[in-house]
Amino acid sequence: MAGVTDLPFRLLCKEQGAGLLCMEMVSAKAILYKNRNTQALLTIDPRENPVSLQLFGSDPDIIAEIAHQIEDRPFDILDLNMGCPVPKIVNNGEGSALMKNPKLAGEIIEKTVKAIKKPVTVKIRKGFDDEHVNAGEMAKIAEASGAAAVAVHGRTREQFYSGKADWDIIRQVKEAVKIPVIGNGDLLTAEDVIAMEEQTGCDGFMIARGAQGNPWIFRQILHYFETGEHLPKPPASEVAQMILRHARMMLEFKGEYIGIREIRKHAAWYTAGYPHGARLRVAINQVENYEQLETLLMEYFV
Repeated sequence: MAGVTDLPFRLLCKEQGAGLLCMEMVSAKAILYKNRNTQALLTIDPRENPVSLQLFGSDPDIIAEIAHQIEDRPFDILDLNMGCPVPKIVNNGEGSALMKNPKLAGEIIEKTVKAIKKPVTVKIRKGFDDEHVNAGEMAKIAEASGAAAVAVHGRTREQFYSGKADWDIIRQVKEAVKIPVIGNGDLLTAEDVIAMEEQTGCDGFMIARGAQGNPWIFRQILHYFETGEHLPKPPASEVAQMILRHARMMLEFKGEYIGIREIRKHAAWYTAGYPHGARLRVAINQVENYEQLETLLMEYFV
């Protein structure tokens, strides 16, 4: 998730049991033109592996060339994003806009697969809109073009993240291809993961918004799979310590000015659902340094 799954957050998710970490998507053209902000997005810590590096773009030759250029970086899988619904991405013919151009999508996948030795996977959506539901077709093209796996989000681009994810389209994709299918959409609890497995037969599960402010979700899912028991919600003291640790990692990785501002949105997610949480979030948005954040959280949670 852009702006969310940066290095500090990925490490926290890894500690909680995430099996494969997915990096923030990176523009192939930004790498080509040596955009200085892109290097931070490409940073990988040895503690992360296995980790998937995600590229987006619409030019098959540029994407394939960039994939080749960066292959020596320590990622394990290269993922091609063909599902992002953000207008500025779609308006450039990238992300989920490629759902409207399966031929071009296939060319991108095929050229990228031939350019590198590492596995190439593809992230898609149900379709672009309700009149153009073509996840099954896209998955078949991805498979024929050499993709090692496909991840399917059960909403169209026009839905963005509204409404309910259509898990049946994931089932249809699973039945249409032989490569592994990863299900995505509305996975907020361990029960959701079990339900998706039963309804779709998919091979893996992609947790996105369900992990925002809740890196414990991976531990909760694994524990439920292994024991059938639910882990309780972390106590307030543990939440406070996680926010502060996350903040320290953000400051170390991005510096105080950017780090303290970016932790604000994470803190809002962490504290959702707690009594007087709205008032706390207003206060968090005013903090300017780590000490202020620590004082605020200690006053609230202790």
